[in-house]
Amino acid sequence: MFESCSDPSALHGLGWLLCYLTTGKQIMFYGSFGIVLILLAVTAPVALIFGFGGALAARSSAAPLRFLGRGYIAMVRGVPDIIFFLFVPIAMDQGLEYLKSRAVCPDPGPAWTGNEFHVCAAAKIPLGTAPQFYHEAYGFALAVVAFSIVYGAFAANVLFGAMQAVPRAQLETAEAYGMTRAQVNRRVLIPQMWAYAIPGLSNLWMILIKATPLLFLLGIEDIVYWARELGATKSSIYAYPHPDWRLYYFLVLLVFYLVMTKLSEFVLARINRRLAFGQATAAGEALRKADA
Repeated sequence: MFESCSDPSALHGLGWLLCYLTTGKQIMFYGSFGIVLILLAVTAPVALIFGFGGALAARSSAAPLRFLGRGYIAMVRGVPDIIFFLFVPIAMDQGLEYLKSRAVCPDPGPAWTGNEFHVCAAAKIPLGTAPQFYHEAYGFALAVVAFSIVYGAFAANVLFGAMQAVPRAQLETAEAYGMTRAQVNRRVLIPQMWAYAIPGLSNLWMILIKATPLLFLLGIEDIVYWARELGATKSSIYAYPHPDWRLYYFLVLLVFYLVMTKLSEFVLARINRRLAFGQATAAGEALRKADA
């Protein structure tokens, strides 16, 4: 990056290290931390939307919706996460390309031949001629969907339990005042349930943070990928040869996740305290005793 780094073989000591830490691949390693943060920022609200949908469906008076909601919760919670993380991107990718092939391929033919999946070049998503950024963005979007489906089911279970914990007397009182079921849900149930849901959602957020290294399994160049790639032994054929430094790279990841966990604990504690204030819960009772 710097002019003084043009000849790595002539560098020594601190100068060598500074030049090594500013190479293009190192910059990509630093940027991969942003990928993890973007994944968390996008997946959390999307998973919460899946969770709301699943919880409301599980409480629905319509049997098909109730079966769908409870089936979604039970199926995803009962299957190992890694299976969904690997299955959903592949299934979605092939499904989208299959549908596109029916529309754009002149002679689509069968897409699956034995274990092989083939579509014409025009049906590829993204196209083979598309810039690399589109391929990376598409893979990231599939990863977000996979994460959202899995953690949306866990969120649905937490929200369903929180809705069940809201005192039934409050809901019956609202119904007695002439509110419809939708009004009861919007004005009474959902505002009240947060005090019961936040502890479970807090745990789910922590689990989601710990699950972000699974991006590596989906072929995305995340922090785990770059830690393994850059930390592995580099012989003299590389510009910056060095021994096995994977321990140091993974120590950086350890510190990153510990800092993320600590910040999350602080923020979630503030949110929990705010939502518990005035509520008939254990946390609300503790706040009342503290203020007394």
